[in-house]
Amino acid sequence: MPLLTTKIPRRPLLRLLSTASGGTTAIESRDQKLNRIADDLLALTKAEREDYSTLFRHKLGLTQWVLAFGLNAAYATGPASEEKKEEKTAFDIKLEKFEAAAKIKVIKEVRAFTDLGLKEAKELVEKTPVVIKKGVLKEEAERIVAKLKEIGAAAILE
Repeated sequence: MPLLTTKIPRRPLLRLLSTASGGTTAIESRDQKLNRIADDLLALTKAEREDYSTLFRHKLGLTQWVLAFGLNAAYATGPASEEKKEEKTAFDIKLEKFEAAAKIKVIKEVRAFTDLGLKEAKELVEKTPVVIKKGVLKEEAERIVAKLKEIGAAAILE
């Protein structure tokens, strides 16, 4: 994969040294201008710096390079673009609390969907709040949470 490089033209040192006094004022004004720009950039907020960065890349025509090298698409399209959020597919079921009268029912339900023995399920339920199952599909997780709520436990999806 070729690297993106920019050649910066350099003036020979002798040419800079041999310039007349008129040439030094041009250099000084150029330095002053660059210092002013640098000061202005440093005074920007974080959001303004991100917007400026995007605009600068766009003005330089680097948007196709950003996409080609797999960098963040927000830089290529600008700050007004909406990023696509991936929807979560695997959830963890967390047992928050349960009613004391429903403890046996909760243990039985936990055993039913975790394949744990009676002792392990009892120890797991007694550690509340605890994640009781990880990496469950959304439909199955919602069904399990609904069943736990029905028997008197409070469970959430994470």
